[in-house]
Amino acid sequence: MPVTYLTHAASLQRYDTGASCPAILDGIWTLIADRSLLSVDTKARFADQILPYLQDAYNLARSLTGNRADAEDVVQEACLRAYRSLDRVTISNARAWMLTIVHNTAYTWLAKNRPRAIVAVSDLEAIERATAGPDRPAGETPEASLIAKADAAQLDAAIAELPPQFRETLVLRDVQGLDYKEIATITGVPIGTVMSRLARARERLAAVLRRDVP
Repeated sequence: MPVTYLTHAASLQRYDTGASCPAILDGIWTLIADRSLLSVDTKARFADQILPYLQDAYNLARSLTGNRADAEDVVQEACLRAYRSLDRVTISNARAWMLTIVHNTAYTWLAKNRPRAIVAVSDLEAIERATAGPDRPAGETPEASLIAKADAAQLDAAIAELPPQFRETLVLRDVQGLDYKEIATITGVPIGTVMSRLARARERLAAVLRRDVP
């Protein structure tokens, strides 16, 4: 399903997340049933509070794992964790709560299956800050203009080259439309770090797109 980016003042082209929510949902209910977790009240809460954000959960998982199959596995596990917790927690922001579980589940999966993918982003940010020019004011920039001209396939390929933490922040902000505070809560880092990662992600995304311009 195409998703519109919100980066800067520009309305970006669409990034195809390729989600298959019905397939994911079938797998989730199967997992829950296999573990004898089907309580009528909990099932109703799950359908009401969690399922509306299944697409968001998939988008975040795919941004971290990089492909559909692994993202679906992460979302199913995250949904199972969420379901088990529903009777023990009071949820004020179901979307942020669910995406936090997806974040934690995805990083557990990455640590087990792709430990080399988890880079020291704080070190990378320090290097880039030292070599970058002065920050530009918000608004139209050469980077934003370049990203806005990219098609879905170009964006998909360029985003895949970003470190997982940068991809995650970019998707949470520019696809999901979350604010900095929500992203900080989900990812467990300060708001300043969220802003820095987002800026670096946009810069690196534009650099990849610029590199691939014929």
